[in-house]
Amino acid sequence: MASMGHPEIFPLVLTEKTQEIFNCRADKDVTAENPHKLVKKEDIINDMKARAAISDFHPIKKIILDYPGEELLIIFDRELKYGQSFYLIGTEEAKESILNPPEEEEDEGEAKEGVQEEYVYKPPVRKPWISLGSEKEIEEESFKESRKMIKYMISRLHKEFGARIKFHNRNATTDKQGYVECTSYQDKNFSIRQLEKHLAIQVVPEERETGTQTKWTYPRNATTQYHPRLFSDEERDKYLLSEELKNFTLDVALRTEVALQQNEIMNAFYDDWKALAEDETGFVGKADVYLKEFQSFTDLHFLKDRTVSCICWHPTIYGIIAVAVTERLSYEDRVQQSGKLLLWKAPILFWSFTDPIHPQLMLECPEDIYCFEFSPSNPNIIAGGCMNGQIVLWDITEYEERLQNARSGTSKSTTINMPSFMLEQQAAKEPHMVRYCAVSSIEYGHKMVITDIHWLPDLFELNRMGTVFENRAGVSVQLATCSPDCIVYFWDLRAHRPTGQSSTEKKKDEKILAPLPDVPLTFKHLDLVWRPLLKVTLAKTDTGAEYSPTKISLKEEHYHTKIQDKTQPQVKPETTTEKVPYSEIQPTSMKPLKLLENITSSFFVGTEDGEILCSDWKMERDGDSGRLLSQKPSNVHIIHDGLVHTVQRSPFFKDIILTVGGWNFAIWKEGVTSGPLLESSCTAKRYTAGHWSLSRPGVFFIGREDGNIDIWDLLEKTHEPSQTQNVCITLITYIKPWFYSSKQHFLAVSDDFGTLHILEISWTLSHPSSNERSSVLYYFEREVNHLKFREQRKEFREQERAALEHEKTLRKMRPPGGQRSRELMEEKTQQDYVDYLELEKSVLTRLGQLKGPDKYSPSRTG
Repeated sequence: MASMGHPEIFPLVLTEKTQEIFNCRADKDVTAENPHKLVKKEDIINDMKARAAISDFHPIKKIILDYPGEELLIIFDRELKYGQSFYLIGTEEAKESILNPPEEEEDEGEAKEGVQEEYVYKPPVRKPWISLGSEKEIEEESFKESRKMIKYMISRLHKEFGARIKFHNRNATTDKQGYVECTSYQDKNFSIRQLEKHLAIQVVPEERETGTQTKWTYPRNATTQYHPRLFSDEERDKYLLSEELKNFTLDVALRTEVALQQNEIMNAFYDDWKALAEDETGFVGKADVYLKEFQSFTDLHFLKDRTVSCICWHPTIYGIIAVAVTERLSYEDRVQQSGKLLLWKAPILFWSFTDPIHPQLMLECPEDIYCFEFSPSNPNIIAGGCMNGQIVLWDITEYEERLQNARSGTSKSTTINMPSFMLEQQAAKEPHMVRYCAVSSIEYGHKMVITDIHWLPDLFELNRMGTVFENRAGVSVQLATCSPDCIVYFWDLRAHRPTGQSSTEKKKDEKILAPLPDVPLTFKHLDLVWRPLLKVTLAKTDTGAEYSPTKISLKEEHYHTKIQDKTQPQVKPETTTEKVPYSEIQPTSMKPLKLLENITSSFFVGTEDGEILCSDWKMERDGDSGRLLSQKPSNVHIIHDGLVHTVQRSPFFKDIILTVGGWNFAIWKEGVTSGPLLESSCTAKRYTAGHWSLSRPGVFFIGREDGNIDIWDLLEKTHEPSQTQNVCITLITYIKPWFYSSKQHFLAVSDDFGTLHILEISWTLSHPSSNERSSVLYYFEREVNHLKFREQRKEFREQERAALEHEKTLRKMRPPGGQRSRELMEEKTQQDYVDYLELEKSVLTRLGQLKGPDKYSPSRTG
């Protein structure tokens, strides 16, 4: 406030509890008409002693203690003139001037209206001249005579004075004395040279009109028929028995045999130039490494002041992409505007390439959606995670045909005879809002925002112990979610049968929770009663605290790694399991299933503190209490210096994971506990998103906060990106690639302003070389060997350091003087030599130069 000219004003944030304590509730105790409230200084000091740092007056504690008066003035600022709802007056003078403003003295002219004032003349008073230097400038600019004046004396005869004057007419042209012509002439004594002259020039372009006529030749169909020339029998026998043919055969026989042998050894039709160009595009600089703007989507109504939080391409329909948006607010702003945010929530929008202006479909959300995902078994089933910790389920089966028509740009209804104004109304119609089918129980779910959600594959399912069983239904029915509340939940879509509930209570709940007419009944059995199946906590080993996960990555995930041309018609086998309702699919505990031991239960986790760890969803039974407890995470590494935004496995190598967070990224290999295979250096701009390429094993994309995308190619460079391209002017929030065919690859990029950019990936970035996968795999194996060598060198250095410390200790233990017998000295020398041989043998064994001894062999004594 001092910079604004009000050092006596201190803005305050008073919570509802503080307003009730001091009787200054907004719009009740204090209003815009009566905003002043006097509070005793003693009461404020007691509040600061009782509530300590929680007190709202703690930031200005020194101002309150130094205040000289007994009462302080608090003013309610309804218009937020000084940034907060209340502000405190820090001086007594300012308080008195606000409570008792000085009365404005009425002007004497207004007080004495109607009374004419008497004017009294006051003569001017003579004052002495005070020189300020202006007379010097006047003297310098004034004209002064520098020579003597020339004097002329004109006289007239005395007799002519008073004489009579007579006027008469005279011709001026004939009398030279009466007419004098002053004509101009050139003075030859001096000449004036002209230095400047103003001229104007107008440039007129030269134009020429020409014409030409191109002679057009229309295409014509032309055919040619030819037939082979045949020899007669006599001519054929003549040529076959001739000496010329025999000599020719003998001459070319050897060369023909050599050519046939070469054809057996190598392919004569192999195009060496084409193969050479393919190898060059895989390892040398590329000229077409760029992302081309294909399309962009935005909406001034639904995306105003909102940011895109998640992107998902439709798995089966080309050109359909769904985005989730949230309010572009900080945590403090979200808390202050919580009442306003409850009035209207941003939906999930479905965009189509055929209409970049109007959304094709909208999914209604009970709360802002942070993440969502299509079901891999049924693309019409969508699961999303809310800001309040609930999971939402949608069923868009009824609108699948609408999305397919939006893809082709056609409609089922005929509009041939429809008037133009009706077509405009139909085009301007808002998209249909699809209501959600079910939401999870807010009591048993996450307590904070759900930051990541994953569908489990349809190959297996889990029980409450975390054991993996065979999924006989062949439908993905389980989900995994994580939240910064330190918990990873696993959910089951099948019917939940709570125990201890009577039939009358069930009927009563069904009456109360009756669904709306336009809501599908797919997940009616889960609405508001859905509880998690399995709870995994991420407790720290050294302290009682827990990790706060933001992203997870399961090893068994659904990826489209093999590029298929979706432009060709594909026949999909009809599955009968899709027709079975989810409520009728029996859960794991209702039937004996086959135990799957080849499924890995471990998963990678990225936290909001930049930690990367590995955890396991299988539960362990406590030996003392017998309760089921989660396994503690292992292999914890602090690599990132900020929130982890991406934890994703490579679509080509399931054990390779990319993590992005803070100002760097890292590439990990599952099973390698010593650290990441590749860790980038810290950049000037923070990384906000990342994703692997779906077609090239060594390429991935990283989004930054300045709107640029870094394209990394591990076969070209590993210390810096191979290409950096600008997409927008604000930070990038999400990146999601997709491919439609082998010739058309897309990259969806969203920014903080709510705009969705669709970029087309170039040919070089989308088509791998012939041996790129093996080259990338060799690079990862080389990095693993490098980490192993580093660990071996580290152990060797530790053993060497321990040996040196042991030798120093033995030297200190030797007696300073005295005679030692010859036998003792020889024994000591022999013992040192044996210890040296043991140390040498152990070092060679660890370096792999010597095989280790059998553990069952007898140990040396003596």
